[in-house]
Amino acid sequence: MSEILVTGGTGTVGIPTVDALRRAGHSVRVLSRHAGPDRVQGDLLTGTGLGDALDGVDTVVHLATSGNAKDVDAAERLLVEAERRGVSHIIYISIVGIESIPLPYYQSKLEVEHLLEASPVPHTILRATQFHDLMRMIFAYQKRLPWIFVPRFGAQPISVDDVATRLTELAAGEPAGRVRDIGGPEKLSAEQMARQWKAAAHSTKRIVSIRLPGAIVRALRERKNMVPGPGYGTQTFSEYLAKHYS
Repeated sequence: MSEILVTGGTGTVGIPTVDALRRAGHSVRVLSRHAGPDRVQGDLLTGTGLGDALDGVDTVVHLATSGNAKDVDAAERLLVEAERRGVSHIIYISIVGIESIPLPYYQSKLEVEHLLEASPVPHTILRATQFHDLMRMIFAYQKRLPWIFVPRFGAQPISVDDVATRLTELAAGEPAGRVRDIGGPEKLSAEQMARQWKAAAHSTKRIVSIRLPGAIVRALRERKNMVPGPGYGTQTFSEYLAKHYS
């Protein structure tokens, strides 16, 4: 099995991905700015320690994100050092619909995709829909408001465990460029998700549907954040909520 470095290995999708890779028999290093068990120290933004962390690595699973334009700088440093160290495969997690939804964070993700496509390091790009965790937090963050406000668009939320499974499959294969996007098993309106969250969290707040303007909302109403055809994921949003709040 290959030697794999995972960036963002202590994050929401990173933890299940590291676990899945190790169960599959891979030797896995987790890149972190801080020392700890099963970690190698390195900083994607400054480049400190990055070369040593990549020494002897065959595959990089790049999951780290700061949520802003710094992601582009981090990816540039990673690609330069990966080429220097002879990395044979970089796998990047991206988001469905980033070319159609004008969020600054999505534009940064798209820039990173372009960097990968221009790099001599062989790559695979996997786009996924929003994670269950994100959709839950949208409602949970409203706990101090008198009502639960829900916009008039939907999503196709996917479990991070399902994403980890797909990333592990890709790590066992050859670089494939942009592979098929993956999404969860259901396409739900925000109101449907809010009702499921309300039941699971035992909330008594009233759900209020709101209509928002703008290009971002228009793209979401047009389902640019969803995957045509059947979903890849197996865990539904209600199943995730039941497990989270149990």
